[in-house]
Amino acid sequence: MTLSFYWYPKCGTCRNAKKWLDENQIDYKPIHIVEEPPSENQIRSWMETSDIPAKKFFNTSGKKYRELQLKEKINDLSHQEMAEILASDGMLIKRPILTDGEKVTVGFKEETYSSVWK
Repeated sequence: MTLSFYWYPKCGTCRNAKKWLDENQIDYKPIHIVEEPPSENQIRSWMETSDIPAKKFFNTSGKKYRELQLKEKINDLSHQEMAEILASDGMLIKRPILTDGEKVTVGFKEETYSSVWK
């Protein structure tokens, strides 16, 4: 099965993840997270089916996150509200996101990729 790889090509972490996928001959479809951000429904589905806390889907070090002052607001948001905000701008989403439709990983750690995707 081909994995969906949501990434931002200028992101060093994303490039490291892509390199790992290529070196391990993992079949994936690259999706530019800013040009084709995941839908609100897709994000909500990831939040509900993964063990990843909803807050972990946010790119907390991003400029847009700071501009919207989400740090102060995030604890009061429902999953629905979080998904709406994330779907509105791919730069708000922590990247890369790799999914097979059931499992999902956010960010890149070689150990995590090895245990989940090999």
